[in-house]
Amino acid sequence: MNIPINLPLNKVGVPLVVTTSSPNLCFIVDTGATNNILFSYVLDALNKDYKPLGKAHSIVGINGNPVNVPQIEMSLFFENNKATSIFSVLDASPVISQIQSESGIQIHGILGIPFLTQNEWILDFKQLTISN
Repeated sequence: MNIPINLPLNKVGVPLVVTTSSPNLCFIVDTGATNNILFSYVLDALNKDYKPLGKAHSIVGINGNPVNVPQIEMSLFFENNKATSIFSVLDASPVISQIQSESGIQIHGILGIPFLTQNEWILDFKQLTISN
């Protein structure tokens, strides 16, 4: 797998990746995020292609306050590679709407350190690629 990240870096200033299976989801790749996040509005589009873990998890929300959120396990496909991880489901609609209106890009979640290490993703900022 070799995903170029030069276009999103130039357009919005952060690495973005888009899944290659339906529904196509766009994720920010955040090497400083301690959790993987899926924004709550996305769940309906997933057609139950995820496994609810039945427990709440405390994370620091976008506004800096701790929130309890449900967790799910799901698989994503990038090129022909399957990547599975646990995601915290966060309602961040106002912030996501603002990002979309400013950039024109709809963000569905954040891939953090747990996703990157579990799936052995390597970000190469010299070559502007993600590989595994």
